Amino acid sequence: MNAPFPRPEEAEAAEQRAPGAPRGRGPRQQRDQAPRAPKRDIDGWVLLDKPSGMTSTQAVAVVKRLFAAKKAGHAGTLDPLASGCLPIALGEATKTVPYIMDGRKTYRFAVTFGVETDTDDSEGKSVATSDHRPSDADIEAALDSFLGEIMQVPPAYSALKIAGERAYDIARGGNEVVLEARPVTIHRIEIVERPDADTVVLEAECGKGTYVRAIARDLGRMLGTRGHVSMLRRACVGPFLEEDLVPMDELQARAEASEADLFDALDPVDSALEEIPHLSVTPSDAHRLRCGQSVILRGRDAPILDGHVAIFCQEALIAIGDAQGGEVLPHRVFNWAKSHRPRPAGGAPAARLHRDPPVEEA
Repeated sequence: MNAPFPRPEEAEAAEQRAPGAPRGRGPRQQRDQAPRAPKRDIDGWVLLDKPSGMTSTQAVAVVKRLFAAKKAGHAGTLDPLASGCLPIALGEATKTVPYIMDGRKTYRFAVTFGVETDTDDSEGKSVATSDHRPSDADIEAALDSFLGEIMQVPPAYSALKIAGERAYDIARGGNEVVLEARPVTIHRIEIVERPDADTVVLEAECGKGTYVRAIARDLGRMLGTRGHVSMLRRACVGPFLEEDLVPMDELQARAEASEADLFDALDPVDSALEEIPHLSVTPSDAHRLRCGQSVILRGRDAPILDGHVAIFCQEALIAIGDAQGGEVLPHRVFNWAKSHRPRPAGGAPAARLHRDPPVEEA
C-alpha cells in the first residue's frame, strides 16, 4: 500500500531545516535526478486483490510503476473501503476493458443494521437510526424483492454526473443530490453469515451499474430499520475469479525477486474475452482485418455467428469484431508490443505474452 500523504504539521516540520542546511528542495531534486526505468509496451491483465484503504487510482499507479508500463487502466472502480478483484489492463488489454465492465460481478458484503449514513457505508455520518433488528427469516424474505431487474436509486456519494459534475462533489459541497432510479439486474443474492443481530453478511451476483451500498440502504428500509455497508469485497468480475487474484504485497515481492516472477502474474489479453465467441481466420484474412477491412466467412463449415467476436489467427488474438450474415468487420485491432519481452529462466519466450502472428500479403 502506498504511504499516506503527509499531514500539514508533518509537511511544516520538514520545511524547518537545520542551521547551515542548503535551502530549496534538495531532497526532491535528488529524487528527480535519479534514473527512472524506461516505460515499456506491456500487454496483459493484472488481476489485483486490492487491499482496503487504497483507491483504485492508487492501485493502478503502483501496478503501472512495477511493470514500467506505458499504458494502464482498470475495469471498474472499487471504493477505498472495498477489497478484492480490481482487474488492471496494461497496454493493448485496455481495448478489452468494456467486455469486463459489462460482465457480471460477485460481491461479498456486510450490512450493519440500525444506522443509515449519508454515504451508505461506514465512512459516512449517521443520518437516521433505528433500534429494530430483523430476523433471519425477515431478511430472507426481503432479499427476494432484489432479484431480477429492479429500479435502484444510486447513492448520493457516487461518480455519476449531474449537469457535468460528479454527484459526490455536489454532496461534499453540502448540496442536495437528486438521482433518478435506474434499472439494474441482480442475478443472485443470499445470506452467507449472520454473526450477530446487528450484522448480516450477504453475497450478490450483479449486472453492470449495480450499487451494493444502495442494496444495503434499501434493505434496511424495507425491513423497518436502517442499514449501511460495513465491509465490502468484490470476489469476481466477469471471467476473472477470486482464486486467481494476486495480492498487492505478493506483486511487489515478485517485482523485487525478478522480472520473470513479476511477469508470471500477468494474464493474457484474450483472458478478458472468454465470454464472447471466438473465431479463427486464415493469415490472409487476418491481414485484411488488421488493415480495417471486413472479411467474408466462406465454405460449408464456416461458423454462423452474430454479434461481437474475438478473432484469432494461429492462436494469437488479432482483433475484436462484429459478425453478421457471414461477414466480419473489425472494430478493435491489436498491435502487439515488439520491444522488451521478458523471458523466464531457460530462454523460452514468456508464455503469457502474445506475439504477432505471421500474416500473408493480400
